[in-house]
Amino acid sequence: MFLQLSDIRKSYGNKENRVEVLKGISLELEKGEMCVLLGPSGSGKSTLLNIIGGIDSADSGQILINGDRMEDMNDRQLTSYRRKHLGYIFQSYNLIPNLTVRENIEVGAYLSKDPLSVNELLEILGMTAHKDKMPSQLSGGQQQRTAIGRAIVKNPDILLCDEPTGALDYNTSKDILTLIERINREYGNTIIMVTHNDALKGMADRILTLKDGSIRRDYRNDHKIPAAELEW
Repeated sequence: MFLQLSDIRKSYGNKENRVEVLKGISLELEKGEMCVLLGPSGSGKSTLLNIIGGIDSADSGQILINGDRMEDMNDRQLTSYRRKHLGYIFQSYNLIPNLTVRENIEVGAYLSKDPLSVNELLEILGMTAHKDKMPSQLSGGQQQRTAIGRAIVKNPDILLCDEPTGALDYNTSKDILTLIERINREYGNTIIMVTHNDALKGMADRILTLKDGSIRRDYRNDHKIPAAELEW
């Protein structure tokens, strides 16, 4: 099993203000699976994603990624692990404003010993014609494509997507989801995508539904729908 979480718990606050955000989350994912995390705001989706990505730490429980125990890593090892093995796509694009599209993607390439071809990735992203533009010259969809390129160029084992289409219109969202689907198919990255959009479960191999910090449903999708055919 590629990714294993066992009894992950997380709380914030102290004493009477203490709020339990994750209440014993356990799951297993195979290499190359696309998993969608569904749930309303406050269900613990983003907290769980941040813990898997090493951005936040669990109060208790165990995370194994390809046999490596995250809780055994010190800060330096964890930083190195994030650089080498994890890619992040957020609702906010976080591009470097004074770098071109190509240069923003190359920032991700510098973090890898074996990066993907930037030229090939620009073609897949549909951004070749825009490679010399600055972020301020791009549409929201183009900025998100660039952010995806920066995350995927280092060919991470796991691509973590937190509401990657949350700031985009319907048609652009479909384009971005189709792009994520293609990346999963062509490069075999394990993808975990947080969303409140129930329709996105149709494109996933695995669906997890969270509510009040617990997994309420965990099932496989035997009838995947291409992202381009999703409707909401």
